[in-house]
This record gives sequence, structure tokens and C-alpha cells, in this order.
Amino acid sequence: MTKILLLSDTHSYIDDAVLKYVKQADEVWHAGDIGNLKVTDAIKALKPLRGVYGNIDNAEIRTEFPENNRFMCEGVDVWMTHIGGYPPKYNARVVEAIKQNPPRLFICGHSHILKVMPDKKLSLIHMNPGAVGKHGFHKTRTMLRFTIDGKKIDNLEVIEFEKR
Repeated sequence: MTKILLLSDTHSYIDDAVLKYVKQADEVWHAGDIGNLKVTDAIKALKPLRGVYGNIDNAEIRTEFPENNRFMCEGVDVWMTHIGGYPPKYNARVVEAIKQNPPRLFICGHSHILKVMPDKKLSLIHMNPGAVGKHGFHKTRTMLRFTIDGKKIDNLEVIEFEKR
């Protein structure tokens, strides 16, 4: 079993409250708009990190992280990208690839809106952890944690922080 902490849209912000949850995870996944490598360096000092760059991220961040990150976690095919849309309205950049070869778990950020929903037609789960940074229109900082055990995605929790 792998304990995952999923976050996005840090926009250069990380604090001890977030790092407390990082310490409890086996892996941390960052769905883009990192803002500053100090954020990901702080995470990587504690736990393994997978990530993608977002639309605000500079060339330095884009050198370290890809636009799309497709990988296996135990028995789950995961595709993470920053701007991906939602079922069934996927972003034009990814829609054909998703339809041709759907992952089991499709993760994106960008909207600052926490959303978890199934795409029954493609047999996938979509996750957007919202935004854990302090920049943007969101009022509550959020992230997700869950477990992957073989092919099972389970124990999903929403983590909310104080109002910005």
C-alpha cells in the first residue's frame, strides 16, 4: 500500500502545516503551478516527489518537471498534467490521448477547485486537489490524500486549511 499526498497550485508557498502531511505520506504528487523550486526542494527533502509544471512555472521548473507525467503506482496507471479539464470536457491538448489510452487515474490542477469525479465512459477517476498556495481566487486551501493498494484507490481524504 502506498500513501499519496496530492497537491497543486502552491504558487511558491509552502508551510509547516503542509509539510506535516508530507511527512505522513509515502509519495507526494504535485500537479503544477509550483512557482519556486524551494517548494519542491522542501518536499523532496522529506519524501519522494512526482510532479508536472504548470502555466505559471518558469524555464527552471520546466527543466526539472515535465508537462505530462504518466507512470504506474503499484497497479494503477496514473496520468498527471496541470491543465487537463474534467470529464467529459477534457482540454483539447489531452482529449484524444485520453480517449485512445485512458489512465485509471487522471490528475490535474489549474482551476483551484477541488474536484474528484468518475468518468464512467472511460473507466477512470479524475482528481484535482484544488490549491494549497495562497495566490488565487480560492478561499480555502486544499489538498488530497489517498492510498493505492494494488489496483485499488482508497481512503480518499480532503485536507482543508484555514481561510486565506
